[in-house]
Amino acid sequence: QVQLVESGGGSVQGGGSLRLSCAASGYSISRRCMGWFRQAPGKEREGIATINVNDLTTYADSVKGRFTISRDNAKNTLFLQMNTLKPEDTAMYYCAAVVNGAYCRTLNPNFVGYWGQGTQVTVSS
Repeated sequence: QVQLVESGGGSVQGGGSLRLSCAASGYSISRRCMGWFRQAPGKEREGIATINVNDLTTYADSVKGRFTISRDNAKNTLFLQMNTLKPEDTAMYYCAAVVNGAYCRTLNPNFVGYWGQGTQVTVSS
């Protein structure tokens, strides 16, 4: 049974930082496509960062230069370091496994095979 459990969300003022973690069980994240997605109220879920089988990273333009995706294979954990947060970053953040690696860099949520339950990030101005 695959489980992805996010943690690290919270409330922060604009310009601040947060680090999200995603602990995986029943699924090895090593050399697999993993990603972070988010969904703001009234908006569609969007991909913001992925890391592929060769550790090549892809970012949405909205977070490029501010967010960094990484993983610790020994701990089977995915991370998202978020810096210089803005109010428009407020959303529920989801960890995800893109089972078909060919779609890893698309950031398209339709290709996600497994989702975490999400962790809320709220950024105040």
